[in-house]
Amino acid sequence: MLIARILGMLLCLGIGALLLLWMSTGQGRYKLWAWRLARAGLMAAFVILVLFALERVLTAV
Repeated sequence: MLIARILGMLLCLGIGALLLLWMSTGQGRYKLWAWRLARAGLMAAFVILVLFALERVLTAV
């Protein structure tokens, strides 16, 4: 769980830095990278939550 929190903080910092770069330079590629990073983070969070749910179901059996 600690690793997920650390990765979440790094994800937020990365997205924030990319959005700041986009606002300061006006280049759309930074916004695109931020969007891709956000989608990857959401997918990873979904996978982690599914694994936690499967663990709860399988240990109850």
